[in-house]
Amino acid sequence: MDKRSLQHVAGRFREAEQRTEILRQELAVAIRQADADGVQQKDICEATGYTRQQVRRIVNAAVSEDD
Repeated sequence: MDKRSLQHVAGRFREAEQRTEILRQELAVAIRQADADGVQQKDICEATGYTRQQVRRIVNAAVSEDD
């Protein structure tokens, strides 16, 4: 592995990290919307693979931001 190849792989990794962060934020918005629309927490958990605690944190984070 030469330096140029390593830089290329590292650059691709950083791009993937950025895309992941964007998608994570989009998913959080979708979870909050589902909660606001009355989707049951267990259904949100099944759809996302998140635990109930993770879903509560995401939903409650939006409430904290609104205060």
